[in-house]
Amino acid sequence: MPPRGADRLMSAIAVTLLKVLFLALLWAFVLSCAGIIKTDLFGRTVPASELPHELEKPRKKKRLQRRKKGQARRLAIIAGEQQGISADLNEVPIRIGRSADAQIILDDDYVSTRHAQVLQDDAGGWYIEDLGSTNGTYVNGQRITMPTTITLADTVRIGRTQLKLEP
Repeated sequence: MPPRGADRLMSAIAVTLLKVLFLALLWAFVLSCAGIIKTDLFGRTVPASELPHELEKPRKKKRLQRRKKGQARRLAIIAGEQQGISADLNEVPIRIGRSADAQIILDDDYVSTRHAQVLQDDAGGWYIEDLGSTNGTYVNGQRITMPTTITLADTVRIGRTQLKLEP
């Protein structure tokens, strides 16, 4: 049997080693959390090999076409809380929704963040498409499920808001 003093010494060394190991694991955890917080705040460094080889080319500005008399020039809200707001049709696509990047922002509980958009077709006409909204987009009272041509005579309803093309 080993002497009693050696047992106490071995237990003290084992406890000290466990304390040091626990402290090292605790510091590893703290430094890992600090690294994650730094990455969240400042982003990560991207090596040059991951960067795109070609820079994006700036979009060419569309030449403004002179519209004939009687052609649509803007999309306007004709009924609803925001009546009178309109968007110029020269800035296509015209996105409609609650998002800050929409050209027509509708403050309506029945409108999705990105609800619909109005685009120009090749012939110079206009069409509207629903962007997967929950409550749908209606043209002349009919819910649309695919891009639908709209004219000056058509009424578009999104939520509680009615819109129309105006000359």
